[in-house]
Amino acid sequence: MAGADRDRDAAGRARNARPRDALGRPLPHGSVGEPRAPEGVVRTPEATLREAQALLDAGRPFHAHEVLEDAWKTGPDDERDLWRGLAQLAVGLTHAARGNGPGAATLLTRGARSLGTAVGAAARHGVDVPGLVGWAERLAAAAAAGGPVDLTPPRLTG
Repeated sequence: MAGADRDRDAAGRARNARPRDALGRPLPHGSVGEPRAPEGVVRTPEATLREAQALLDAGRPFHAHEVLEDAWKTGPDDERDLWRGLAQLAVGLTHAARGNGPGAATLLTRGARSLGTAVGAAARHGVDVPGLVGWAERLAAAAAAGGPVDLTPPRLTG
């Protein structure tokens, strides 16, 4: 049966327990990888932004994406675009750091678009939508052009 050897949680959902590097790339079983953020954690918006920013600043955008994705999946419906947009920006930065320019441009553009529809939720949590959208557009353009990209992480809050 295909996938019978995949890692599964107690409920039978697929979970990849392989260790990962700082950019989320799987490493061989038994390798020492980066600590991973636990999945499915419900955090306050402030804790989510604080933890995601710390991970971005540490050069771990893939892991920041996982934290932001938890907020996207567990937060109120009227904040989904905010957390989805931030998670997409983190994945876009991950692709840029991995050298995948087209993937970076796509995710950064999607993230900026999602943030553009989340102004109310962003304002409640101090998220700098204009700054993030400008950052994402600049990085997306550089990544799409195949030139060097500035991997300096953005500030999530103003």
